[in-house]
Amino acid sequence: MKLYDLEGSGNCYKVRLFASLANIDLDIVPVDFLNGAHKKPPLSDLNPLGELPILEDKKIVVRDSQAILVYLAGAYGGLAWWPAHPQGQAEIVQWLSFAANEVQHSVNEARLVQKFGYALNKAAALEKSPGVLSALDRHLESNEWLAIGRPTIADCAVYPYVALAPEGGVDLTPYTHVARWMKRIEALPGYLTKP
Repeated sequence: MKLYDLEGSGNCYKVRLFASLANIDLDIVPVDFLNGAHKKPPLSDLNPLGELPILEDKKIVVRDSQAILVYLAGAYGGLAWWPAHPQGQAEIVQWLSFAANEVQHSVNEARLVQKFGYALNKAAALEKSPGVLSALDRHLESNEWLAIGRPTIADCAVYPYVALAPEGGVDLTPYTHVARWMKRIEALPGYLTKP
């Protein structure tokens, strides 16, 4: 099973982190992002959007980090990471959406500007960040994990860009419950250090 990967990408890290926690073997294939390998065949044939990560499992190709997390958890991670009941799945999916929307368009965009020079609105990203982090902190005040009372792919989806937020100039100090949650993730067996 191959993961077409970019080392500094938080979205790629989500997948590597989950695979490490769930003891899923991946053949990591580094992509020459700077030279646009992700936008040319054969990778553009696997993902016409020209984005990473891309998972190739025999004849199955999955793009988008959230979709890859669901696929890996369902196919290889067992019920511990992706429960069989719709309520648990819904709890997890709402956090996958939070990662892809609120986190992506706040702390992640600030990081993309500051660390990689992307032409995005850093001021707007920084303005959104406290609201996003406060909502996360409030949830974690009364919950050790994001969904169903245990570590799931929801935690793997949200953790990377929150943990990397200081690289975008976002101060995590006020969010004490977030800090404790990050330490719980970092203490899990198989934890993979962030890029």
